[in-house]
Amino acid sequence: MFESLRENLDNVFRNLRGVGRISEENTREAMREIRTALLEADVNYQVVKDFTDRCLGEALGEKVLKSVSPGQQIIKIVHDQLVGLMGPVDHAIPFADHGVTPIVLVGLQGSGKTTSAAKLARYLEVRGHHPALVGADVQRPAAVEQLRVLAEQLDVPFYSEDKGRPPKICERSLAWARGQDADVVIMDTAGRLHIDAELMAELRQIIDRTQPTQILLVCDAMTGQDAVNSAKEFNEQLDFDGVILTKLDGDARGGAALSVKAETGKPVKFVGVGEQLDRFEEFHPDRMAGRILGMGDVVTLVEKAQQTVDAEQAAKLQEKIRKQSLNLEDFLHQLNQVKKMGPLADLLKMIPGMNKVDVSSAQDELPRIQGIIHSMTPEERANPELIDGSRRRRIAEGSATAPSDVNQLLKQFKQMKKYLKRFGEGAVADPSVMLGGRAPSPPRGGSRSSRRKSRKRKKRHRR
Repeated sequence: MFESLRENLDNVFRNLRGVGRISEENTREAMREIRTALLEADVNYQVVKDFTDRCLGEALGEKVLKSVSPGQQIIKIVHDQLVGLMGPVDHAIPFADHGVTPIVLVGLQGSGKTTSAAKLARYLEVRGHHPALVGADVQRPAAVEQLRVLAEQLDVPFYSEDKGRPPKICERSLAWARGQDADVVIMDTAGRLHIDAELMAELRQIIDRTQPTQILLVCDAMTGQDAVNSAKEFNEQLDFDGVILTKLDGDARGGAALSVKAETGKPVKFVGVGEQLDRFEEFHPDRMAGRILGMGDVVTLVEKAQQTVDAEQAAKLQEKIRKQSLNLEDFLHQLNQVKKMGPLADLLKMIPGMNKVDVSSAQDELPRIQGIIHSMTPEERANPELIDGSRRRRIAEGSATAPSDVNQLLKQFKQMKKYLKRFGEGAVADPSVMLGGRAPSPPRGGSRSSRRKSRKRKKRHRR
């Protein structure tokens, strides 16, 4: 997401770092380039104009012009203004003290409401709630069946009716949900290709009969300003609480995410960043601004790790590293943990300075390594030293690779074990070492002065 915008802004800031002193002239030039970058990202023109005017007003202040690092100061101004443009955001959903909490999802046809309903159900379930799903999109029968299948995957209660009007279906679902011990009901309503009187009348009836605590508008980020325009129209006729922006992972420009709050006054609360049901995130303006400016998003990365890494397994792994008994079974488990966190490319973009790293070869390497390890017997994974020539050939044949690939894997694993041994107890297994990466050099021993003397001796010896 935001690839083109991130690249364009990076070029602007690189030019600023190259000048000795920030003047009014080059500051205005930078703001013109930022304006162009935002317009190319499909951000609304008036939103862009107001944004760059605010940035320019701050950047021309005495504080910036006398700053030790004016380029960095301007980056901070742009960052803070981006946060203000997209926020603030309150992700909290007000739940009823007793009974069932209704949530209604609205939006145009094809915006991703049905999948978002299931993703929201999983999001709430992970946080200790007991959601139920309601298929009220009778305009598109396939939507009801799709939601039924997703509910089965999540193992959550599902309600719909073969016949009946959506307002009645939604109303009756509340009484049904109480019998299912559900504390929240997520209603997937019908959409249209455009906003019309019939659609809005039906939605108002649903809202009147269910009294939802949250009305969330679902928009497709890939449609750019069309998504923002539909949000404006919905906002004029329906008082919704926030936006779920879908397909943000496929939107290289990001104009919708940057424009919705400014255009409607309603924040983006959640974003869909992939097809899987767990690819659903809270929208944090400060973290998103960091990603846009190439600063990474370490907080989200840590949260993803906490959700996927088993604390007990991590403690066992640490103990194995301490005893130097790490084996290929342990490493396979680590690779699976990394995969659960999402695509490797997305994870690296959350690490500051890593957004430009080409991970295509490493991404291709993951399944190959897994295939090789899966072709080994449990004894071979536990004790790779057992693998001789004939075993290598059998493993290569079973994983559709060459014996040289098996050799390379075993060699890299041996190098990683040496690296962990030298680093000591505080190290963790780093999958990048096995993906063609290079292990960092361990800390050098001795004091600074002793290392300086050693360098001098080597220099005299060369002479």
